Amino acid sequence: MGVENNFVECLVPSKGSPVMVFLKYLLLIFAILFFIGAFLLGGGLVFMILCIAAGFGYHFAALNANIEYEYQYCEREISVDKVLNKSSRKHVGTYSVEHIEIMAPSRSYHLDEFKNRTFKVVDYSSKDKNAQPDPTYTIIYDGKEKIILEPTSEFVSAIKAVAPRKVYTE
Repeated sequence: MGVENNFVECLVPSKGSPVMVFLKYLLLIFAILFFIGAFLLGGGLVFMILCIAAGFGYHFAALNANIEYEYQYCEREISVDKVLNKSSRKHVGTYSVEHIEIMAPSRSYHLDEFKNRTFKVVDYSSKDKNAQPDPTYTIIYDGKEKIILEPTSEFVSAIKAVAPRKVYTE
């Protein structure tokens, strides 16, 4: 009974999209140029509106350029939150351990029987393709979703304690 009520969390920084990083700096430059243009070139209201629009664009691009995922395991549920720019948190999913078909390392032979099936793929990992050994785990959830996580060994052990026939570590 005490094993089911444990709480484990882990935070995984995700590699930012190069497009978002580029867009962030491009919009910052545009905001500065439009601000200068509003006063020096006499554009006035038009350049100021463009400056504000570029500033809003910069804000949203900056939020999405620095993403972290936080996994929480508590009471037979896995909860995933997306942390934007270390300031804004957004809940992206809750998954019940009872509906997990299998959880195994992403390159495990245990996932071979699921390779030819079509799933909705949800990637909550760091997106680092060169990490050795591969730290990602794949969860086949409810026969519909393929969830990719990058949990710690403590996180995997907590799930394995309540669902030992569904969780593989090799």
